[in-house]
Amino acid sequence: MTKKRVLIMGAAGRDFHNFNLVYRNNPDYEVVAFTATQIPNIEGRVYPTELAGKLYPKGIPIYPEGELLALIGSLTVDEVVFAYSDVSHETVMHHASTVIAAGADFRLLGARSTQLKSNRPVVSICAVRTGSGKSQTTRAVSGVLRDLGYKVAAVRHPMPYGNLVAQSVQRFADMDDLDEYNCTIEEREEYEPHLMQGVIVFAGVDYEKILRQAEQEVDIVLWDGGNNDLPFFVSDLQIVVADPHRPGHESRYHPGEANVRAADVLVINKVDTANAEGTLTVRENLRRLNPNAKLVEAASPLFVDDPAAIRGAKVLVIEDGPTLTHGEMAYGAGWMAARRFGAAEIIDPRPYAVGSIARTYEKYPTTGAVLPAMGYSAEQIRELAQTINNAPADLVLIGTPIDLGRLIKINKPTQRVRYELQEIGQPTLREILTEKFGPKGGAAKKAK
Repeated sequence: MTKKRVLIMGAAGRDFHNFNLVYRNNPDYEVVAFTATQIPNIEGRVYPTELAGKLYPKGIPIYPEGELLALIGSLTVDEVVFAYSDVSHETVMHHASTVIAAGADFRLLGARSTQLKSNRPVVSICAVRTGSGKSQTTRAVSGVLRDLGYKVAAVRHPMPYGNLVAQSVQRFADMDDLDEYNCTIEEREEYEPHLMQGVIVFAGVDYEKILRQAEQEVDIVLWDGGNNDLPFFVSDLQIVVADPHRPGHESRYHPGEANVRAADVLVINKVDTANAEGTLTVRENLRRLNPNAKLVEAASPLFVDDPAAIRGAKVLVIEDGPTLTHGEMAYGAGWMAARRFGAAEIIDPRPYAVGSIARTYEKYPTTGAVLPAMGYSAEQIRELAQTINNAPADLVLIGTPIDLGRLIKINKPTQRVRYELQEIGQPTLREILTEKFGPKGGAAKKAK
């Protein structure tokens, strides 16, 4: 029987996971290539044989997604598997049309074939879109479970942008581990808040191995999702966060809608900063898509160290990068804090952007007058620093959840914007988690 020749479209995350679970040791298929998009500097590499397995002694090449059509012909591709997240349904179908017109099949893999089963209870936190508020929700869930007596670890959605073999299984226990693994700014944004709470973080490429290691250390595993991707693990409780600043996206983005439909708990976040109409639209859409899920409404109030220093100042705002880029937001927590605390002016960073930072604005024109914290390489971090220091601001307001001062030298005063989840009304996450798991009484048991 002739092997089916497969190309996997991805962004250094879901694509590798799908390969590992479905194709790595499957003699019926030959994965001839990956394509990459969304994240810089992924293409041009090889998924190494150490991870690809014995069927791939030369590894698997990774090409830019722009070469997809040519690759279908030159590599005689039978099937294209779409394997990345936070894209509109329309975008998915445009890719499907391109693939089908070129003569190949187009495939989306579902949860059953791509989720691992844990011998520990799993609580997953996913979202409708990037930037909906998964991070503060995960921290809130972690806090409740630890209050109930459970030891937890966060297993983070993959961000393997460096040496893939070295990053196969990563364990982060303190801030020094971030430097040891040479983490990008995006990785630090996700790991640092957990570490500050004393929660161990696991991540990497091979999630079977990652899960088995995490299970040895904890009572309950937290799946901390990336973008709006599906969980990699079978969940005993699946929590999905929606953003009323982007009403309607809960039914128009992949795989965000699938997350909504699969959720046990739906959290409408940021109701304190969204308008009432947006919140109402999201609530109605969530009820229509998943009438059986428990619905929690929450705020993410903003905190800064010195509000008086912001009032009347010319402020440069730095925001979480992915939220602005493929998350398609024009602002974030930093921008809202600047407005709330009375900044006289929010400096538009685009005239002062250099190198890859300037190119980011060209690639993502919906980004507003804020600076995305791009930092996927040492060179890009230097360009980010130069952009910040070029801008004629009195104060830099940092909305991304890491201490940028540990990575770059900023020639202006800075303040960090902090935000935590605060539920409004009932039910609360504490009530839901307590009902589901109860206080720890000995070893945690697998939830039914």
